Amino acid sequence: MERKKFLKTLGAGAAFAVAFPCLHGCSSDSDEELDTFPVPTGVDFTVDLTSSEAAPLANNGGFILKNFVVIARNLEGELVAASQVCSHQQTEEVRFITEDGGIFRCSTHGSRFSQTGTPLNTITNNPLKIFNVELMGDTLRIFE
Repeated sequence: MERKKFLKTLGAGAAFAVAFPCLHGCSSDSDEELDTFPVPTGVDFTVDLTSSEAAPLANNGGFILKNFVVIARNLEGELVAASQVCSHQQTEEVRFITEDGGIFRCSTHGSRFSQTGTPLNTITNNPLKIFNVELMGDTLRIFE
């Protein structure tokens, strides 16, 4: 068999042998299963802003997690609330961060959302669920 013909024959088989495991291994974001959660619905609860649990809300940029909701005091001092469950793959990793004027970010895959829930990058087109907030004295109501 000629060298050139031999290398062509070997080349196709070798390419398949090298590429197949990579293609199989690259078929998903990760080999480990992600814990997923439903986006909260029927939300209607209150937070006592004088409680120790609410202490981070005293500062602009501070946030707390409660009932799968991220409650934050944005950089302008307003209280905002969004789903802690990301609209990308339903992981519970959404937090409020002070970057870019204050946004919601999911640490699982890096999804970023405005305070109105609009996606800010191409990881997902699905908006993040935003909840209404109402301040009554020292009590904050979070509801749909």
